[in-house]
Amino acid sequence: MKKIAKWKQLESKLIINHQWCRVRQDTVELPNGIIIDDFFVNVRPDIALVLPITPQNEIVFVCQYRHGVGEVLLELPAGSFDPTKESAESAATRELTEETGYIAESMVKLTTLYDNPVKDTNSVHLFLAYNVKQVQERQLDITEDIEVVLVPVHQVMEFINQGKVCVAGTVAALFLGLNKLGILQ
Repeated sequence: MKKIAKWKQLESKLIINHQWCRVRQDTVELPNGIIIDDFFVNVRPDIALVLPITPQNEIVFVCQYRHGVGEVLLELPAGSFDPTKESAESAATRELTEETGYIAESMVKLTTLYDNPVKDTNSVHLFLAYNVKQVQERQLDITEDIEVVLVPVHQVMEFINQGKVCVAGTVAALFLGLNKLGILQ
């Protein structure tokens, strides 16, 4: 593999600084010397995403409306966090409980991915939660209208193939987690 040079950042300024949307405008010099003065970057918080599996081999999904695409989607519990204030595992545990009311007997990190490294700054931290059980009521934010949906592990590939599960981070976590469990061969 050839050595690929990084771009040189010449200037950077925050052009939108709202609690729900931060956009940076960078001036960069490419390795070939060309300067681009309007490369826009979304400054986004990290995401913790959990693949929760019950003792009955069911996966705990959440079904909710996603305004960006205007669709109701089936996905794994997840949420944003600030890694300078909270660990990824703590955020994953918190999001699982807030969105579903479930807690995990144990949790392991699967990996960290970039969702959209071309334009976004954040990482997505994927976790596998074992033996999850519902122990409390959900604690939803004002914008959340969530239905908890249990899907048997053996039906998950069918849901992906049929497009019932189509969120990239959820699909990645399912493949990695089910592979780790030896369910995908």
